[in-house]
Amino acid sequence: MSSGAVKLRSWLNQLLRITMTDGRVLIGMFFCTDRDANIILGACSEYLPEEVDAEGVVMKEVEEPRILGLVMVPGKHIVNISVDQNEEASKNWNSMNQPLNSDAITQDDIM
Repeated sequence: MSSGAVKLRSWLNQLLRITMTDGRVLIGMFFCTDRDANIILGACSEYLPEEVDAEGVVMKEVEEPRILGLVMVPGKHIVNISVDQNEEASKNWNSMNQPLNSDAITQDDIM
């Protein structure tokens, strides 16, 4: 297995921060990718960039993130990818994937 494939595998189920060509930042759980570098993120949030004038004065403040859910990010629009170090969001993701009570069913129960 190539070093790139090993790195991708280590990123599975990690929070990724993706910067797009239009300045938006997407943060979500990395589920998979394909040969065209398209990326699937779960529990994704979108952050819009601040608008700054020529003198460096902020014209538009960053708003609250927009919750997107499950998204496919086209590889041709990706500028930068990094593992997000926000531990609190990672803990929230892990707690969302735990059964709420002992009456919860699993995939094995269905099959």
